[in-house]
Amino acid sequence: MGARVSRRWLLNGALLAMFAAPQLLTSPASAAPANTPTAVTIAGDGMTQPITVPAADKPELFNAVLGQVSWLKGKGQSSSPKPDKLGPKYTVTVLVGDAAKQTYDLYPLATGGPRAFRPAKQPDKKLKTTAAWFYGRLTMSETLRAAGVPLPEQPETLHGGGVGGGDRVFDDDTLNPGRDIDKLLTDLRQMLLLNGAVVVIITLGLAGIALLVRRRTR
Repeated sequence: MGARVSRRWLLNGALLAMFAAPQLLTSPASAAPANTPTAVTIAGDGMTQPITVPAADKPELFNAVLGQVSWLKGKGQSSSPKPDKLGPKYTVTVLVGDAAKQTYDLYPLATGGPRAFRPAKQPDKKLKTTAAWFYGRLTMSETLRAAGVPLPEQPETLHGGGVGGGDRVFDDDTLNPGRDIDKLLTDLRQMLLLNGAVVVIITLGLAGIALLVRRRTR
């Protein structure tokens, strides 16, 4: 009798473990780490209210916006640009649940390419960092525009990952082919004149040496 009771308890325990295991594996506590970002907000010039991009509802757009700021670590890549060269500013805040954790300032229309700034003061008091400037990703302008930021379309944007300009990597002066050709011709002309002068000087020097040698050998 005791053996039957033990077997029944063992069988009931095994069945209970089988039903409980899937629930434990899919419980919210084990589904994602506690510090995983759940949303990003965008606020800035020309916007009446912030834009919220939740990870659950818009995962692709969320990852695209988060990708503009998630790599902004270290000491930075550039010095502080001039304020009048930055253009409109848009602040991206990373949320975990309802708590703001990190914030970054993006300048997609900065002269020479977009810039990003990481403030030393962050919403999460436990996060210790320093202020730093970075060259923004090439897709910054179009990513923010896709999220709803009032930015003009940039058909000449160089799409792709990596770090560099946003809407233009170089300004109009840098990308002026006519000016570059004129400068090239001017430099070439100066080089030819310089080389010609050097040849004349060398020729005169050789002639003088030959004349001197000829006089001494007579």
